[in-house]
Amino acid sequence: MIRRKGREIALQILYQKELSNVSIDEAITLYKKFLNINSPEALKFGEELVRGIYENLEFIDSIIRKYTPSWPLERINVTDKNILRIAVYEMFFRPDIPEVVSINEAIEIAKIYGTDDSPSFINGVLDSIYKKEIKAHKNEKT
Repeated sequence: MIRRKGREIALQILYQKELSNVSIDEAITLYKKFLNINSPEALKFGEELVRGIYENLEFIDSIIRKYTPSWPLERINVTDKNILRIAVYEMFFRPDIPEVVSINEAIEIAKIYGTDDSPSFINGVLDSIYKKEIKAHKNEKT
């Protein structure tokens, strides 16, 4: 549950950053200042995700763009876009997290924070990324 909560915290910080156009550090500080944090471990994980995403944002967004050609990144709603960013970051940069876990967590978070269409949209995009980018490269190595 700590990691799920951390992903939710990351989503909230990313959402705030995008809507208010503050820096990552400011968004994190504001989150800590105004929201009740009952799990320092979840906050730490969420902050790791946010910082990792922004260190690799260009790559992450390029992957999302590649698998959403009918939906420019600017047209994807803020919540779905940031759920995708979290999952793509985990899939490519967090070998300690199985890709399937990242996909399932993204879908579950989309059910809570997204629209009715969000879970299936996110599942479709992440499944394609997993099959064509991750799994295909793993098979090439064996």
